[in-house]
Amino acid sequence: MRSINKLTIFGLGLIFILFQSCSVKYSFTGTNIDYNLVKTFTVENFFNDSGGGPANMAQTFTESLKEYYQRNTQLELVRTNGNLQFMGAITQYSVTPQAAVSSGDPNLPDRAGTMRLTIRVEVEYLNTTNEEENLKQSFSFFQDYDPRTSTLLDVENELVEEIFKNIIQDIFTATVANW
Repeated sequence: MRSINKLTIFGLGLIFILFQSCSVKYSFTGTNIDYNLVKTFTVENFFNDSGGGPANMAQTFTESLKEYYQRNTQLELVRTNGNLQFMGAITQYSVTPQAAVSSGDPNLPDRAGTMRLTIRVEVEYLNTTNEEENLKQSFSFFQDYDPRTSTLLDVENELVEEIFKNIIQDIFTATVANW
């Protein structure tokens, strides 16, 4: 009986050590940030190099990016020299027809049934604590709208907001979620 107890205690101890050494860090937001090393982040003003879009589009994107990282990480936003640094520009803002709708009259041209707003953002990401994670990448997303029921001016702010939301989630995944 005595040898069984020693064997059981040894086995339990071995299992405990194995599980302890194989621990994995989990986060509710899916980040893989070592908060012992990375404490701050900086977002430089993004510029609108696309030649289109609302006048405040670059500022809206910059502020939305800051808010997203503040809401989803424990990092402190600083003006300069953050451990994580973001910079870049909006490089594309385009509206293109996607689906033609026949007018039913052979003398009249077909009309666009769906229009697509596409926005592309070029992002440079620097991780001063781990340079292997640095990246420079374009992120883009689009939203469609029906020009028969609304004009671009009617839906532009809503479309831009939704597109930015998706682009920022993609940036977050590419930079700190490490998926």
